[in-house]
Amino acid sequence: MALFHLSEVYDALVNWPKRLAREEPFYRQVFQQVGAKSVADVACGSGRHAAMFHNWGLRVEAADVSPEMIELARRRFGQPPGLNWTVRSFEQPIPSGPFDAAICVGNSLALAPNRETLALALRQLLDAVRPGGAVIVQVLNLRRIPEGPCVWQAVKKATVADRELLLIKGVHRCGPGGFVELVVVPTDSNEALHTEASALLGIEADWLQRALYEAGASTMSLYGDYQRTPFDREKSVDILVVARK
Repeated sequence: MALFHLSEVYDALVNWPKRLAREEPFYRQVFQQVGAKSVADVACGSGRHAAMFHNWGLRVEAADVSPEMIELARRRFGQPPGLNWTVRSFEQPIPSGPFDAAICVGNSLALAPNRETLALALRQLLDAVRPGGAVIVQVLNLRRIPEGPCVWQAVKKATVADRELLLIKGVHRCGPGGFVELVVVPTDSNEALHTEASALLGIEADWLQRALYEAGASTMSLYGDYQRTPFDREKSVDILVVARK
Protein backbone atom coordinates (compact mmCIF):
# COMPACT_ATOMS: atom_id res chain seq x y z
CA MET A 1 0.00 0.00 0.00
CA ALA A 2 3.06 2.29 0.09
CA LEU A 3 2.65 3.43 -3.53
CA PHE A 4 -0.32 5.69 -2.78
CA HIS A 5 -2.05 7.37 0.16
CA LEU A 6 -5.36 6.15 1.51
CA SER A 7 -6.93 9.53 0.65
CA GLU A 8 -7.06 8.27 -2.94
CA VAL A 9 -8.68 5.02 -1.79
CA TYR A 10 -11.45 6.77 0.15
CA ASP A 11 -12.11 9.07 -2.79
CA ALA A 12 -12.29 6.13 -5.20
CA LEU A 13 -14.90 4.39 -3.03
CA VAL A 14 -17.53 7.04 -3.77
CA ASN A 15 -19.58 7.27 -6.96
CA TRP A 16 -19.16 11.03 -7.06
CA PRO A 17 -21.28 11.88 -10.12
CA LYS A 18 -24.21 9.96 -8.61
CA ARG A 19 -23.72 11.41 -5.12
CA LEU A 20 -23.39 15.02 -6.24
CA ALA A 21 -26.38 14.72 -8.57
CA ARG A 22 -28.45 13.46 -5.63
CA GLU A 23 -27.28 16.21 -3.25
CA GLU A 24 -27.09 19.19 -5.62
CA PRO A 25 -30.78 20.25 -5.45
CA PHE A 26 -30.61 20.33 -1.64
CA TYR A 27 -27.57 22.59 -1.55
CA ARG A 28 -28.91 24.85 -4.30
CA GLN A 29 -32.16 25.37 -2.41
CA VAL A 30 -30.45 26.17 0.93
CA PHE A 31 -27.94 28.52 -0.71
CA GLN A 32 -30.73 30.27 -2.63
CA GLN A 33 -32.72 30.74 0.57
CA VAL A 34 -29.83 32.58 2.24
CA GLY A 35 -28.59 34.35 -0.91
CA ALA A 36 -25.24 32.60 -0.60
CA LYS A 37 -22.23 34.01 -2.40
CA SER A 38 -19.63 32.42 -0.13
CA VAL A 39 -19.32 29.09 1.67
CA ALA A 40 -16.87 27.41 4.05
CA ASP A 41 -16.44 23.67 3.45
CA VAL A 42 -15.09 22.17 6.66
CA ALA A 43 -13.52 18.69 6.49
CA CYS A 44 -13.71 18.99 2.70
CA GLY A 45 -11.95 15.70 1.94
CA SER A 46 -10.92 15.47 -1.71
CA GLY A 47 -12.78 18.69 -2.49
CA ARG A 48 -15.67 17.48 -4.63
CA HIS A 49 -18.33 19.62 -2.92
CA ALA A 50 -16.06 22.66 -2.76
CA ALA A 51 -15.29 22.43 -6.48
CA MET A 52 -19.00 22.08 -7.29
CA PHE A 53 -19.87 25.17 -5.24
CA HIS A 54 -17.05 27.13 -6.89
CA ASN A 55 -18.39 26.14 -10.31
CA TRP A 56 -21.70 27.71 -9.26
CA GLY A 57 -19.87 31.02 -8.82
CA LEU A 58 -19.46 30.92 -5.02
CA ARG A 59 -16.35 31.95 -3.13
CA VAL A 60 -15.21 28.82 -1.28
CA GLU A 61 -12.86 28.34 1.67
CA ALA A 62 -12.17 24.59 1.90
CA ALA A 63 -10.16 22.88 4.62
CA ASP A 64 -9.28 19.40 5.81
CA VAL A 65 -7.04 18.07 8.57
CA SER A 66 -5.32 15.72 6.10
CA PRO A 67 -2.49 17.29 4.03
CA GLU A 68 -2.85 14.39 1.62
CA MET A 69 -6.53 15.16 1.02
CA ILE A 70 -5.78 18.84 0.41
CA GLU A 71 -2.97 17.94 -1.98
CA LEU A 72 -5.34 15.62 -3.84
CA ALA A 73 -7.92 18.43 -4.09
CA ARG A 74 -5.33 20.94 -5.34
CA ARG A 75 -3.99 18.48 -7.88
CA ARG A 76 -7.46 17.69 -9.17
CA PHE A 77 -9.11 21.16 -9.14
CA GLY A 78 -6.26 23.65 -8.95
CA GLN A 79 -6.55 26.81 -6.86
CA PRO A 80 -8.27 29.39 -9.07
CA PRO A 81 -9.44 32.74 -7.65
CA GLY A 82 -12.28 32.19 -5.22
CA LEU A 83 -11.30 28.62 -4.31
CA ASN A 84 -8.87 28.26 -1.41
CA TRP A 85 -7.55 24.99 0.05
CA THR A 86 -6.16 24.90 3.60
CA VAL A 87 -4.92 22.24 6.01
CA ARG A 88 -6.94 22.82 9.20
CA SER A 89 -8.92 20.73 11.67
CA PHE A 90 -12.66 21.30 11.97
CA GLU A 91 -12.46 22.60 15.52
CA GLN A 92 -10.10 25.46 14.58
CA PRO A 93 -11.43 28.95 13.76
CA ILE A 94 -12.41 29.44 10.11
CA PRO A 95 -10.67 32.46 8.53
CA SER A 96 -11.80 34.80 5.73
CA GLY A 97 -15.37 35.08 6.98
CA PRO A 98 -18.09 35.77 7.68
CA PHE A 99 -19.59 33.40 5.11
CA ASP A 100 -23.15 33.07 3.91
CA ALA A 101 -23.05 29.32 4.55
CA ALA A 102 -20.82 26.65 6.06
CA ILE A 103 -20.98 22.87 5.71
CA CYS A 104 -19.47 19.85 7.43
CA VAL A 105 -20.75 16.67 5.76
CA GLY A 106 -19.62 13.15 4.86
CA ASN A 107 -19.92 11.96 8.49
CA SER A 108 -16.74 13.91 9.29
CA LEU A 109 -17.98 15.17 12.66
CA ALA A 110 -18.39 11.57 13.85
CA LEU A 111 -14.58 11.28 13.72
CA ALA A 112 -14.26 13.77 16.60
CA PRO A 113 -12.55 12.17 19.61
CA ASN A 114 -15.17 13.37 22.11
CA ARG A 115 -18.27 15.52 22.53
CA GLU A 116 -16.28 18.50 23.77
CA THR A 117 -14.36 18.62 20.49
CA LEU A 118 -17.58 18.09 18.55
CA ALA A 119 -19.32 20.96 20.35
CA LEU A 120 -16.33 23.22 19.63
CA ALA A 121 -16.45 22.30 15.94
CA LEU A 122 -20.15 23.19 15.78
CA ARG A 123 -19.46 26.53 17.44
CA GLN A 124 -16.73 27.30 14.90
CA LEU A 125 -19.20 26.57 12.09
CA LEU A 126 -21.80 28.97 13.53
CA ASP A 127 -19.17 31.59 14.28
CA ALA A 128 -18.03 31.49 10.64
CA VAL A 129 -21.40 32.52 9.14
CA ARG A 130 -23.12 35.89 9.14
CA PRO A 131 -26.45 36.50 10.91
CA GLY A 132 -29.10 34.82 8.76
CA GLY A 133 -26.54 32.47 7.25
CA ALA A 134 -26.88 28.68 7.15
CA VAL A 135 -24.87 25.80 8.57
CA ILE A 136 -25.37 22.35 7.04
CA VAL A 137 -24.27 19.31 9.04
CA GLN A 138 -24.59 15.65 8.00
CA VAL A 139 -23.60 12.55 9.94
CA LEU A 140 -24.49 8.89 9.66
CA ASN A 141 -27.45 7.77 11.77
CA LEU A 142 -25.67 4.97 13.64
CA ARG A 143 -28.86 4.09 15.48
CA ARG A 144 -30.22 2.57 12.26
CA ILE A 145 -27.38 0.02 12.10
CA PRO A 146 -27.81 -3.20 14.12
CA GLU A 147 -25.36 -3.48 16.99
CA GLY A 148 -22.56 -5.99 16.48
CA PRO A 149 -22.11 -7.25 12.90
CA CYS A 150 -20.45 -5.08 10.27
CA VAL A 151 -22.80 -3.66 7.65
CA TRP A 152 -20.86 -3.63 4.37
CA GLN A 153 -21.65 -0.46 2.43
CA ALA A 154 -19.44 -0.61 -0.62
CA VAL A 155 -17.48 -3.16 -2.63
CA LYS A 156 -15.72 -1.70 -5.65
CA LYS A 157 -12.90 -2.44 -8.07
CA ALA A 158 -10.83 0.65 -8.76
CA THR A 159 -7.55 1.78 -10.29
CA VAL A 160 -5.68 3.92 -7.79
CA ALA A 161 -2.22 5.28 -8.64
CA ASP A 162 -2.01 2.70 -11.45
CA ARG A 163 -2.81 -0.12 -9.02
CA GLU A 164 -5.75 -2.47 -9.51
CA LEU A 165 -7.54 -2.78 -6.16
CA LEU A 166 -10.65 -4.28 -4.62
CA LEU A 167 -12.03 -1.82 -2.06
CA ILE A 168 -14.43 -2.85 0.70
CA LYS A 169 -15.97 -0.45 3.23
CA GLY A 170 -18.34 -1.14 6.11
CA VAL A 171 -19.69 0.27 9.36
CA HIS A 172 -20.61 -1.45 12.57
CA ARG A 173 -22.18 -0.12 15.74
CA CYS A 174 -20.83 -0.87 19.18
CA GLY A 175 -22.97 0.60 21.96
CA PRO A 176 -23.57 4.31 21.31
CA GLY A 177 -20.58 4.56 18.94
CA GLY A 178 -19.14 2.51 16.14
CA PHE A 179 -16.36 1.93 13.65
CA VAL A 180 -15.83 2.38 9.93
CA GLU A 181 -13.89 -0.53 8.43
CA LEU A 182 -11.76 -0.42 5.29
CA VAL A 183 -10.28 -3.39 3.45
CA VAL A 184 -7.96 -2.87 0.46
CA VAL A 185 -7.09 -5.97 -1.57
CA PRO A 186 -4.46 -5.64 -4.35
CA THR A 187 -5.56 -7.68 -7.36
CA ASP A 188 -2.47 -6.94 -9.45
CA SER A 189 0.04 -8.66 -7.13
CA ASN A 190 0.42 -11.07 -4.23
CA GLU A 191 0.80 -8.17 -1.81
CA ALA A 192 -1.00 -8.64 1.50
CA LEU A 193 -4.36 -6.92 1.97
CA HIS A 194 -4.57 -3.74 4.02
CA THR A 195 -7.16 -3.20 6.75
CA GLU A 196 -7.93 -0.33 9.09
CA ALA A 197 -10.69 0.75 11.45
CA SER A 198 -11.61 4.27 12.55
CA ALA A 199 -13.76 4.96 15.61
CA LEU A 200 -17.02 6.85 15.11
CA LEU A 201 -18.58 9.02 17.80
CA GLY A 202 -22.24 8.18 18.33
CA ILE A 203 -24.24 11.33 17.52
CA GLU A 204 -27.98 11.51 18.14
CA ALA A 205 -30.19 14.01 16.33
CA ASP A 206 -31.53 15.61 19.51
CA TRP A 207 -28.03 16.11 20.93
CA LEU A 208 -26.84 17.63 17.64
CA GLN A 209 -29.76 20.07 17.53
CA ARG A 210 -29.27 21.07 21.16
CA ALA A 211 -25.54 21.65 20.62
CA LEU A 212 -26.23 23.81 17.54
CA TYR A 213 -28.71 25.94 19.47
CA GLU A 214 -26.17 26.35 22.26
CA ALA A 215 -23.58 27.35 19.63
CA GLY A 216 -25.77 30.18 18.37
CA ALA A 217 -28.35 28.76 15.94
CA SER A 218 -31.71 30.56 15.89
CA THR A 219 -33.79 28.12 13.81
CA MET A 220 -33.26 24.58 12.60
CA SER A 221 -34.58 21.97 10.15
CA LEU A 222 -33.95 18.23 10.55
CA TYR A 223 -34.05 15.67 7.74
CA GLY A 224 -33.25 12.00 7.19
CA ASP A 225 -31.71 12.46 3.72
CA TYR A 226 -30.99 14.99 0.98
CA GLN A 227 -34.52 14.61 -0.37
CA ARG A 228 -35.79 16.28 2.83
CA THR A 229 -37.51 13.15 4.13
CA PRO A 230 -38.54 13.68 7.77
CA PHE A 231 -35.98 12.20 10.14
CA ASP A 232 -36.79 8.80 11.64
CA ARG A 233 -34.42 7.67 14.40
CA GLU A 234 -34.87 3.98 13.56
CA LYS A 235 -34.95 4.18 9.75
CA SER A 236 -33.14 7.23 8.39
CA VAL A 237 -29.70 6.67 6.92
CA ASP A 238 -28.56 10.23 7.68
CA ILE A 239 -28.94 12.92 10.27
CA LEU A 240 -29.04 16.09 8.17
CA VAL A 241 -29.47 19.46 9.86
CA VAL A 242 -29.80 22.94 8.41
CA ALA A 243 -29.24 25.54 11.14
CA ARG A 244 -29.80 29.27 10.58
CA LYS A 245 -27.84 31.74 12.64
